[in-house]
Amino acid sequence: ALGKGSDLEKAFATVALVYNNSADPEGKLSKAETKSLLQTQFGGFIQGQENKPKYQEIISALDEESENKIDFEDFMILLVSLTLMSDLLQEIKNVKTIK
Repeated sequence: ALGKGSDLEKAFATVALVYNNSADPEGKLSKAETKSLLQTQFGGFIQGQENKPKYQEIISALDEESENKIDFEDFMILLVSLTLMSDLLQEIKNVKTIK
């Protein structure tokens, strides 16, 4: 669908596709499915972060969520939150690409 899209557009389209392929017919993920998806599809960003207070705070908030299901908006907020505190983000910031 975004064959000619920008890298950023393709990245967000991929996030939406991965989410939709895992979501139930209502378009939501259970907390267990969310954690599994993070481990299998977002491992590079969360690897080694488990002992950080910010990571624990984010995952605790997921566990404390009153609903048992996570919608796409909450999933995106979760991804952004985990990305911002990740060591991998710092490594990415230090890399300059040559075009």
